[in-house]
Amino acid sequence: MKKLIEDYSISLTNNEDLILQEIRRETNLKILMPRMLSGHFQGVLLEMISKMINPEKILELGTFTGYSAICLAKGLKNNGKLHTIEYNEELEIYIKKNIKKSNLEDKIKYYIGDALQIVPKLDIKFDLIFIDADKRSYLQYYNAVFDKVTDGGYIIIDNIFWNGKVLEEIKKNDLYTKGVVELNNFIKTDSRVDKITLPIRDGLMILRKK
Repeated sequence: MKKLIEDYSISLTNNEDLILQEIRRETNLKILMPRMLSGHFQGVLLEMISKMINPEKILELGTFTGYSAICLAKGLKNNGKLHTIEYNEELEIYIKKNIKKSNLEDKIKYYIGDALQIVPKLDIKFDLIFIDADKRSYLQYYNAVFDKVTDGGYIIIDNIFWNGKVLEEIKKNDLYTKGVVELNNFIKTDSRVDKITLPIRDGLMILRKK
């Protein structure tokens, strides 16, 4: 039944545009762990949220092959800019190519490197931040970006369920699950934000800075 509901939901959702289809297919063919891609349903949701907020500045941690950056950038103001950071330098060739293919080169600026080193150097306030990077550092990312969010701005965090492992006993050497749980527990009592978690794909948390 769950699969049927998911398929029905997708049938009532905007079609995936051709450029994003190409990016998704190439990612699945050529990139290790292609499931890290946001994909059609979540991509449309990110685009919709961005269009609702209509931000001037967006920050993304974890570019991968650029799919989610393109979705988010579609909701920017006319003079808006999305800054996206990817740690894996081997993905740069795909990021550069896909951003160019999307015709959003003037709206997307990408960085290759460690977000924890790059973010403090960005003298920018962001209306929307999307975190989808190394799960081991999730709480560090959250703390690093928090003061960069405008009052009333939004933070979206992906993979909050981490394949359901957040509900299981954490294995001693599982630093990824530990990182996600650490963040979830911190945000649960963080009175600086309004919060809601959506059971979409691997869990999507939406926060609004008060």
